[in-house]
Amino acid sequence: MPTFEYAPAPESRAVVDLDSSYGLFINGEFVEATGTKPFKTISPSTEEVLAEVSEASPADVDLAVKAARTAYTRVWSRMSGADRGKYLFRIARILQERAREFAVLETLDNGKPIKETRDVDIPLAAAHFFYHAGWADKLSYAGYGPDPRPHGVVGQIIPWNFPLLMLAWKVAPALATGNTIVLKPAETTPLTALLFAEVCQQAQLPPGVVNIVTGAGDTGQAIVDHPGIDKIAFTGSTGVGKMIARSIAGTRKKATLELGGKGANIVFDDAPIDQTVEGIVRGIFFNQGHVCCAGSRLLVQETVADEVVRRLQRRLSTLRVGDPLDKNTDVGAINSRAQLDRITSLVDAGEAEGAERWDNGCALPQKGFWFRPTLFSGVTQTHRIAQEEIFGPVLSVLTFRTPQEAVAKANNTPYGLSAGIWTDKGSRILWMADQLKAGVVWANTFNQFDPTSPFGGYKEAGYGREGGRHGLEAYLKGSI
Repeated sequence: MPTFEYAPAPESRAVVDLDSSYGLFINGEFVEATGTKPFKTISPSTEEVLAEVSEASPADVDLAVKAARTAYTRVWSRMSGADRGKYLFRIARILQERAREFAVLETLDNGKPIKETRDVDIPLAAAHFFYHAGWADKLSYAGYGPDPRPHGVVGQIIPWNFPLLMLAWKVAPALATGNTIVLKPAETTPLTALLFAEVCQQAQLPPGVVNIVTGAGDTGQAIVDHPGIDKIAFTGSTGVGKMIARSIAGTRKKATLELGGKGANIVFDDAPIDQTVEGIVRGIFFNQGHVCCAGSRLLVQETVADEVVRRLQRRLSTLRVGDPLDKNTDVGAINSRAQLDRITSLVDAGEAEGAERWDNGCALPQKGFWFRPTLFSGVTQTHRIAQEEIFGPVLSVLTFRTPQEAVAKANNTPYGLSAGIWTDKGSRILWMADQLKAGVVWANTFNQFDPTSPFGGYKEAGYGREGGRHGLEAYLKGSI
């Protein structure tokens, strides 16, 4: 039982003006889809229908690509970097001005707590546009040749876990480098992308520079297969990433793929335990564990394993699960029924394979998709929960004795996206970071993001980098 009972502190929905239906955003205007049945987007916390959204057909995708090509050849590629940067600055400022509206809508459509959308997602999205606005007129100094050129028309497919932030990660560098865009948001979370289309109109972005087509996998495949697309940027599951790689094999299309992960959070016996426990919680329970770089495997040195698990259980018992619009909520709703079923299936497999399950036992709402913060102890390398990406609020605890064993266990995964190191010794941090096969390594923290820092993975976590100077390369050709 928590020490304190918090009074409800709900954020008002009144700031969001939802339409009953949404079309596609093509050539600077909202248009109806051609001949396809719309789909419903629901709130995962209540299962209420928020809106009907158009499903783009291949013909709609073709219109969007043609609009993007026209905008590229006639306007955007001819514009100076300084002028492109002005548009990005304008978009960033509008995102800040409408931050509360975006935060509430993101929480409604995604299910994540309002304090995360308000304090993390929306500010970071705006920061990406500010950062890349600064690069727009300095590309010759980025280290990719004296006069790097854009690819042309970029197809971007983003996931449902960070709808607006993933949009910013992709749209901002693409625009800064002179590309035009056809973007598809996830079918379960399209609303903030469509609200971003309004931002493009408000910023007076030239028509066709950004086009947004909504739909499911078939729409994404139409973007990937379209001959007018010069480059693909995808964030999502490893399985879909492999399909995209096969689809563009033998073509001139370039691609960056940011895929799955099974990050290891490594705790040594000299780590400050209280700070470490907070970092572990942030690493796996932030955004309900719907994070590709989540620290879903906890590797603890044997001598402190019992103490860390005991304190972690005590901390998990204080996490508040419930209404995402309540400012006191720590863990929101699972994004969809399908994702909840996958989490449940893998958790059941962990129990069947002999791992010891513990959850915080909190009450769950009657409606919506929910899963309690859960940890498994007694996990071995062969358990499915130690190898497969669960993408939910589930932590697997393993132990190690030596740094070499920690490295071997951390690297024993098909993924290579992220890792965390908790220790008082700087030399150990540097040695571990050099040994770990992970694109991102945090030291005495976890899940900290910044527009200036590149992000990406190795092995089945994908290839290419997003963010920072390194992320510009994916949108430029003729680079050295």
